[in-house]
Amino acid sequence: MSDTPLNHWPKPTGPQAHRPGNHRPVTTESPGFRVALIAVVVLFLAFLLFAPLVAVFAEALSKGAVEAVKSLANPEAASAIKLTLIVAAVAVPLNAVFGIAAAWFITKYDFRGKALLITLIDLPFSVSPVVAGLCLVLTFGANTAVGGWLVAQGYPIVFALPSIILASMFVTFPFVARELIPVMIEQGRAEEEAALTLGASGWRIFFTVTLPNIRWALLYGVLLCNARAMGEFGAVAVVSGKIRGQTATMPITIEMLYNEYLSVSAFSLAAVLALLALLTLTLKTLLEWRFADQLAAATRP
Repeated sequence: MSDTPLNHWPKPTGPQAHRPGNHRPVTTESPGFRVALIAVVVLFLAFLLFAPLVAVFAEALSKGAVEAVKSLANPEAASAIKLTLIVAAVAVPLNAVFGIAAAWFITKYDFRGKALLITLIDLPFSVSPVVAGLCLVLTFGANTAVGGWLVAQGYPIVFALPSIILASMFVTFPFVARELIPVMIEQGRAEEEAALTLGASGWRIFFTVTLPNIRWALLYGVLLCNARAMGEFGAVAVVSGKIRGQTATMPITIEMLYNEYLSVSAFSLAAVLALLALLTLTLKTLLEWRFADQLAAATRP
């Protein structure tokens, strides 16, 4: 028997160092457990995501593809599609400009209140869209000073296109900024400072240095912003007034048609909205696959 004290024996290294006795490490699961876990996830997704999606397309085609296409040619449906695309075409570029400006200001300058500004950018994530719509009504409604004056001038905000755009912008403006801020923090300021010392102007630095470095994260944020803008219901329902053929977007028109038991029309329009969402998801997936390294910073906590 060796006389070497127990506390002088060499300590094990590697994976054995953290394995007490003969216990199985917590990071190693049996094949059966892994299969069961995967099955639970797949069933969960099938129940909450794929089943409703299949039901939408099945109901839309329940009377045939011809009937579904005819229902989309209805003036109400055509107006809803047009209005939704107009709102997205206005709100998304404006939010992209805001997101770039906010990300630039937050990442390139040091100032007091930076954390508060980031918190305010995240505000739409925590505020109910219905509350946001109500705030717009209380600010720009016909019974308010500002709203009443605008109505007298012939430029109503609430129950008109401007309020729908404002509501859509409010619920979607964090997306672009929150995608760009981590990327620009990761890249730092060295390249911009080098360009500045070489005599480049601010706009030249932005277009030749900053924008190429953030272009894929910017597109990623724009896709998310666009998907939310087209599908927004709560805030738009409050400020739009649900006027048929004028202020009813696709989600609102779907609700009205469904409540009137026009199932084929409602589900056909819902299928179009789902297809737009799937197209956005496909583009997002392609970006993640093709430019994974450049988008990695955007997904870091």
